[in-house]
Amino acid sequence: MFKASVFTFRKKYSILVLISLIVVLSGCQAASNEPIDPETAGFFDLYFVNTFSIIIKSVASFFHGNYGLSIVVVTLIVRLALMPLMLKQQKGSYKMRDKMSTIKPELDDIQAKYKGKKDKDSQKKMQQETMELYQKHQFNPIASMGCLPMIIQFPILIGFYYAIRRTPEIAEHSFLWFNLGQTDLVMPLIAAGIYFLQFKTTQIGLEPQQRKQMAIMGLISPIMIGMVSFNAPAALPLYWAVGGTFLIFQQLLSKKLYSPSFATTSKI
Repeated sequence: MFKASVFTFRKKYSILVLISLIVVLSGCQAASNEPIDPETAGFFDLYFVNTFSIIIKSVASFFHGNYGLSIVVVTLIVRLALMPLMLKQQKGSYKMRDKMSTIKPELDDIQAKYKGKKDKDSQKKMQQETMELYQKHQFNPIASMGCLPMIIQFPILIGFYYAIRRTPEIAEHSFLWFNLGQTDLVMPLIAAGIYFLQFKTTQIGLEPQQRKQMAIMGLISPIMIGMVSFNAPAALPLYWAVGGTFLIFQQLLSKKLYSPSFATTSKI
C-alpha cells in the first residue's frame, strides 16, 4: 500500500470520526439491555431504539407474530435504505485508490528524495511537496474517504441492533429451528461464515500485497461475531447473517459498477 502522508491524514481523520461517534452516542445508554418502551429516557433510546422496536413489532404483527421473519424483513429494509450511502462511500474509495495509483510514481520519487532525512526541515519540505502533488492532481485524501455516510448509518445500525436486544417479545418466539431468545449452536457459525465470505468479497480485484495487508483485520469481524453470537440470543446472529448476506450483494454490485479491476477478476 502507499506510504505517503495520506495515512497521516487518514489516522487523524479516523480519530475525528471516532470522537464524533462517541459524542453522538454518549447519551444513548446503549449498554443497557433493559426492555425498551416509549417512557424510556434518553434521546437515542427514545428516537432510535424504541422506534425500531415499534417497527419490528408492527412488521411481526403483519406476519401473524413471526418475529424471526420480521427481523429478516426489517434488516433488509434498513440495509436497502442505507445502500445509496454505502455505494457512495465505496465509489469514493475506488476513486481514491485509482487516483493514488496515478500519483504513486511521483509520490515514490518524493519519498526517495527525503529517505533517511529525519530532521524537522526535511520532513516539512516533504510534506509540502506531497501536498503540492495532491493539489496538482486535485486529490483530497480526507474528502475522498467518504466517512460522512459511515457517520450517518452508524447510529441507525446501532439503534436497530439494540432494538432487537431490548424488545422482550422477540425472546418469546421461535424461527426456523431455533428460539429467538435463546443461544443456538448453528446460527453463530452461519453468521461468522457469511461475514468471512463478505470479507473475501471485499478482496476481489485487490493486488496480492493489499490482500495480505487486509488479511488479519478482515478476520476480526467474523471471529468477533461468532464469539459474541455463541453467548447471545439467536435473534442477533440471525440479524448479522441477513445483514452480512446483503453486504456481499452490495459489495459485488459496487465492484461491478465502480471497480475497473472487477471485470477481469473472478476469484473470491
